[in-house]
Amino acid sequence: MKTKTEKAASGLTLKHKIGYGLGDAGGCMTFAVMGSTFAMYCTDALKVDTDLLAVLLVIWNVWDFINDPLMGAFMDKAFAKKHNPKGKFRPWLLRSAPLICVSFIALWSVPSLFEGLSLVCVLFGLKILYEGAYTMFNIPMGSLLSAMADNDKDRATLSSARGFGSAVGNAVPVMLMPMLIEKYGQTNSKGYALGAVVCAVIGFIMCLGHYAFTEERTAPVTVENQEQQNIKVTDILNVFRVNRPFLALCIHGLCICTMQYVSNTLTNYLFSVVYGDLTLVSKGMIISAPFMTVTLLGGPFFAKKYGLEKFIRFGLISGSVLYIALFALHMVTDVNPYVHIILSNSAMGLASVSIYMQWGLVSEAIDYNEMITGKRTEGSIYGTFNLSRRVGQTIGNSSAVLMLGWIGYNADLTVQSAVTVSGIKIIAVLLPGIFVLGSWAAFKFLWKMDSETRQKIDDFKKAQKEQ
Repeated sequence: MKTKTEKAASGLTLKHKIGYGLGDAGGCMTFAVMGSTFAMYCTDALKVDTDLLAVLLVIWNVWDFINDPLMGAFMDKAFAKKHNPKGKFRPWLLRSAPLICVSFIALWSVPSLFEGLSLVCVLFGLKILYEGAYTMFNIPMGSLLSAMADNDKDRATLSSARGFGSAVGNAVPVMLMPMLIEKYGQTNSKGYALGAVVCAVIGFIMCLGHYAFTEERTAPVTVENQEQQNIKVTDILNVFRVNRPFLALCIHGLCICTMQYVSNTLTNYLFSVVYGDLTLVSKGMIISAPFMTVTLLGGPFFAKKYGLEKFIRFGLISGSVLYIALFALHMVTDVNPYVHIILSNSAMGLASVSIYMQWGLVSEAIDYNEMITGKRTEGSIYGTFNLSRRVGQTIGNSSAVLMLGWIGYNADLTVQSAVTVSGIKIIAVLLPGIFVLGSWAAFKFLWKMDSETRQKIDDFKKAQKEQ
């Protein structure tokens, strides 16, 4: 148990931890629906052609490629020019939360009122609005970690809190949406819209809690120092050249999000087509909940004992092995649905250790960048890291939808062909295993943040505080 002196030295309270966790919980309440159900909503309820949808997903994500790093750089530059007394990041949380709620509900309800080209245009515009609002929330929410904690222990604690929030924010929609879709039918937009309203409202409340229960605790740089920094949008280009750990994080972000979005996009199709029961998705989340809880609770302990990066690498290689083993099993026999649930969810859970715990490494890369460049640009770096994740989401989401067309998926058929069934098994299981392996390789061969470098960072931070 911590003494009062230790608590004061840390500065993090239970309220801070809950508040930070509520950020990802609120964001994921809508974002998880996008990842798991948006493709089915478009192909089955709105009858958008798979080839057209794949093209639209690329265009939508190109928008994200642009707005993610620009939003982060804009926040850095805005704060450098005008020191907002309420903080560098938190004001943006309050501005963006209602925009997410309204645009998300509209996205899942309004397009069904149109047909043909009008439907596609409305769908396109509302998706752009939602993604812009989500970016406006997600960049400051993620960057806030480095403004709340300045040591590895507190960062691991907040990363774990964010992991719990993310797990809750992902679990609720993934359990709720399949049940509503099953109740109203895959081709009926009502179930999708009802689920969207519930998730958006709950997410909005959580986002407000995130704003209320967090604070930017690390001392901001003075106005004079900010002017000397002369922050530029183009500074991020230099980061890739000099910051090798950040390059590793970006490659990891690309690979792990490709895995996540291939899996999330096709999970509903797999259980609907291969096993004929979409509610198995909800049951799978319930079965995997204890495993995820133990993993997240043990995260800070294992990160402290073995090192955060080594703990992440172990989760990635273990998850990749499980995915590939499950794929081999599917190739030689008909796998029982519950065996598939246990193995696939265990593989995803182990791989997701890197997603839940990576934020401490992002903060470490931010500190390292400040040491070697003399500039503190959390927003730019987090925005660019988020860009790499968006690239992975684009590859995973668009390629999964495109491959659905290639293997002959037809939403109007009650029973899909044998080629389609086999194809879904391959895409939904083998590809995630390959991309998780790529994420592991990024940390294994590129991260290279040794104890000597960490000591230099600590010395630099101490010198900054003494100034």
